[in-house]
Amino acid sequence: MFVLFEEAGKFHAGRVLSEAESSAQVELDSGKRVKVKAANLLLKFDKPAPAELVRQAQALSETIELELAWEFAPEEEFGFAELARDYFSEQATLVEQAAALFRLFEAPHYFRRAGKGRFRKAPAEILQQALAGIEKKKQLQAQIAAWAAELGQGQCPAPIREQLYKILFRPDKNAPEYKAVVEASRATHTAPLALLQQAGAIDSPYQFHWKRFLFENFPKGTGFPAVTAPQPPDELPLASVQAYSIDDSHTTEIDDALSVQGLGTGTVVLGIHIAAPGLAITPGSALDQLGRHRLSTVYMPGYKITMLPDEVVQIYTLDEGRANPAVSLYVTIDEATLAITATETRLERVPVSVNLRHDQLDHIVTEAWLADPSIHAENTPQPLLDLREQLSFLHRLAKSLKARREVVRGKPETFNRPDYNFRLVGNIGAEPNGSEQVQIGTRQRGAPLDLIVAEAAIVANSTWGNWLAELGVPGIYRSQASLLPGVKVRMGTKALPHAGIGVKSYAWSTSPLRRYTDLVNQWQIIACARHGKTAALAAPFKPKDAELFSIISSFDATYAAYNDYQRGMERFWTLKYVQQQGMTELTGTVFKEGLVRADDLPLVLPVLGTQSLPRGARVRVRLGAIDEITLDVNGTVIERLDQAPEAASQEDEGDEDDAVAGPIAIAVDVSEAEAEAEAEAKTGAATSDNPSP
Repeated sequence: MFVLFEEAGKFHAGRVLSEAESSAQVELDSGKRVKVKAANLLLKFDKPAPAELVRQAQALSETIELELAWEFAPEEEFGFAELARDYFSEQATLVEQAAALFRLFEAPHYFRRAGKGRFRKAPAEILQQALAGIEKKKQLQAQIAAWAAELGQGQCPAPIREQLYKILFRPDKNAPEYKAVVEASRATHTAPLALLQQAGAIDSPYQFHWKRFLFENFPKGTGFPAVTAPQPPDELPLASVQAYSIDDSHTTEIDDALSVQGLGTGTVVLGIHIAAPGLAITPGSALDQLGRHRLSTVYMPGYKITMLPDEVVQIYTLDEGRANPAVSLYVTIDEATLAITATETRLERVPVSVNLRHDQLDHIVTEAWLADPSIHAENTPQPLLDLREQLSFLHRLAKSLKARREVVRGKPETFNRPDYNFRLVGNIGAEPNGSEQVQIGTRQRGAPLDLIVAEAAIVANSTWGNWLAELGVPGIYRSQASLLPGVKVRMGTKALPHAGIGVKSYAWSTSPLRRYTDLVNQWQIIACARHGKTAALAAPFKPKDAELFSIISSFDATYAAYNDYQRGMERFWTLKYVQQQGMTELTGTVFKEGLVRADDLPLVLPVLGTQSLPRGARVRVRLGAIDEITLDVNGTVIERLDQAPEAASQEDEGDEDDAVAGPIAIAVDVSEAEAEAEAEAKTGAATSDNPSP
């Protein structure tokens, strides 16, 4: 005897070996023996053979019209054999009964299961809804197939084009647009990005990178809502100094300036004046929420997205020819020894006499020009001549401060490679489109004006960081436990040493127009300036304030994303420069196995033929194809340019991040101390206000 039974939602047929009251031992055609509960035995028969019964029943079940079967079915619960007798004939055969069972079982929208072999017809309204859903799904699947076919033929349907970045970077895997791309990708054996590129979904490589960045970081756009720019307090005293800033020509967020008093008296007072939006923007206000949402200005060659609205920046930027609200740190210095003897913080209005632009002056303000008053550079602007003595003193002071930090640091900071500046010809403030002619210039690190601004910023950030800690007022600090490999810079609320810079503590405070952490620290510094020893009670953020930790977490992630994008865009424009110049070869240095750093461009790339060469070997490289979407380029060694390369410098030893040569990553080859200092000097890669020199 044979039986047909159901188990785990599937039907099986086999020969009965033995049968008891509650179960039976059944042997399947495969030879496998199973124990089947009596309740699961749906049909017993002597012929045909089990496999033949199943085959015939499955074929017959496909001919059963579900609409007609639903009409025939009784309103009350029924068994499959009953429906077979109603649908086929009163003497329904074994095959017809099994066919009815299979058809009923596979149509839950028509018939609901009420037990083993038992069913109940679905209510008419529920059936109509189910059928409508099935038809909609069928149409959707047809649409997916049509879209996939278009993609395979090199055409991109509009709905997929509109969802491009979501499909690639944050997909809803149930969305039909995503399913169409996956289906087409499998059918054509092409990666989704390449498939979409071939189908014309990507307008241009530049727009691809730009719109992806906006999708991930500015999904609602880069515009600001209407806000009222707060005016600074009326009662601020006017400082008795004439300050000047040192920035790039395209800097609009001028948030630091310097002044010098008392030269020749033996006691010099250095003023470090920081733009003070914190005097009017209050924590929790609408403007604060805007700053906290963006957390930093975003920089890229030729363009930037500011942290604060322009109307706010224009009130607080340290423009020349007016008295600007500022938080000023006055540092008293022994003119002979250059030792710092005292510091004082004031809230005031600071007259700014001139905004110096280092990209226009670096060729004049050299170490020789500063050291020797008899040197006269051609076409030197009068404001620069008027400040020559002050700049000379500040340069001597900066070198002294740097030397002292290096003693604490335990080794000197090195500036072996230049900074690279990008200029998009004809693009002034407008959003680039990717077709601009690009110019790449170099600027040697540690130039006098850079060093002056960097060391002044380090003095301010470390002095205010120490002061906050002394008064028990929390701040946002950057710290590094040691210079050992793998010990990274961390952000936290404790005033811990920063080994990379060589200071007791370091709190970013000198760029409140450009970084939200600096604005937060400025609020805390203002509280200290106003309340002194009771500042901890008056400061917006109290010790162990959870808000500070939340800000740090958000800032770390957002700042990293912004920096990644800037590095990616710098790599994009570097590759564009290579194309525009028709470069087919370049010279470089083996950076590590398989990678070469170009001599005259900010470019690291994988190069075939370097595997057997030592680090530091000089080579000539033939360039391969450039992919502006993935930002990939590779090369092949065609000539060894040296036989005994010099050993890698100490600076290079810590440059692992510089080796990343894939998409959205280029050379970031500054030591941590350099990065901190040059960020304030606005020449570092990650924080420069130098989008288009």
